[in-house]
Amino acid sequence: MRCLPLIWLFLLTACAGRTLYPLPGKGGKGAKLPIQTSRPYNIAHRGSNGEIPEETAPAYLRAIEEGADFIETDVLSTKDGVLICFHDFTLQNTTNVASHKEFADRNRTYEVQGSNMTGFFTFDFTLKELKKLRTKQRFSFRNQQYNGKYPIITFEEFITIARDAPRVVGIYPEIKNPVLMNQHVKWPGGVRFEDKVVETLKKYGYGGSYLSKKWLKRPLFIQSFAPSSLVYISNLIDSPKVLLIDDVTVLTEDTNQTYAEITSDVYFNYIKQYVVGIGPWKDTVVPVSNNYTQAPTDLVKRAHAHNLKVHPYTYRNENEFLHLNFSQDPYKEYEYWINEIGVDGLFTDFTGSLHNYQEWTSPLSETSKSPRQLLSQIAALVLPYEKA
Repeated sequence: MRCLPLIWLFLLTACAGRTLYPLPGKGGKGAKLPIQTSRPYNIAHRGSNGEIPEETAPAYLRAIEEGADFIETDVLSTKDGVLICFHDFTLQNTTNVASHKEFADRNRTYEVQGSNMTGFFTFDFTLKELKKLRTKQRFSFRNQQYNGKYPIITFEEFITIARDAPRVVGIYPEIKNPVLMNQHVKWPGGVRFEDKVVETLKKYGYGGSYLSKKWLKRPLFIQSFAPSSLVYISNLIDSPKVLLIDDVTVLTEDTNQTYAEITSDVYFNYIKQYVVGIGPWKDTVVPVSNNYTQAPTDLVKRAHAHNLKVHPYTYRNENEFLHLNFSQDPYKEYEYWINEIGVDGLFTDFTGSLHNYQEWTSPLSETSKSPRQLLSQIAALVLPYEKA
């Protein structure tokens, strides 16, 4: 037993030979480390929101520290036309708005995609009013200690977080509910919600086709569930766009087509003129029955045949979300989706676990010791202690 500390120290030293991707703040000085493009992207879904309330500055900072390639956000608008980072178009699920008596009269009902919905809608509040609120964790089984601590942030604040990172970190904004935003928020001169998103991106120097020099300097994917929005902005910015895919039975908010229809080969032939990939709900790729995954559909194979990237959502570590095939082990799930399904990126609530998986499974560098060499050196260290 006396030799165990020495063995542990040796292993730490030996493993330093691996070509690992340094976390922010742990690389050398000088130029920023570039974004990884040789493996599936680690996309921080609303930040590292498995640990910290979603869409907050600390959630994005944590995701960057944990090794995210991209930080993802949903973009909505305030009453006064300011773009904010927020997922739901109502506030009650992830903020303390209900405890603010001064806003009690903002609880309203609107028609959204053919159904009446009641709540506190973002577009009924100015930015100044929204800044009075504090966020909370969406799921009760997650860490609640940060509830009430962090404010809603603007899209520009989000961009600044990515640009200030110690290495190159991409952004992955979603044009969220564009039909609803354009219906309730009016900008001067007939400007649309989509125009404001693109205007903000250009203000901060984003642009360039996928993997171009300009794109690699400031990586960006623009996503939306509304195909008409992606077609519209294709004339405004050349950055890569990704069409999000919901359950195949659901209607899109803008075209009155089901997602089954817009994942057909005919539709892929059309939309690939405007997008570089799709972002499907993972159950549309691999159906689930009784919490067991079933045989995969041909969606990924067909998308790749059309030269479209595939970035499914959402990967979560908790037992509530892990299908039984994976024995409640998120690393087994990553293994399956990356090596068996062959996806090009993953939206995850737990950036650190995906980063760890990809580092642990990355190839050894040429200067690293082989397993046989490592075992021989360990044995040479252990034997003198065993004889003592």
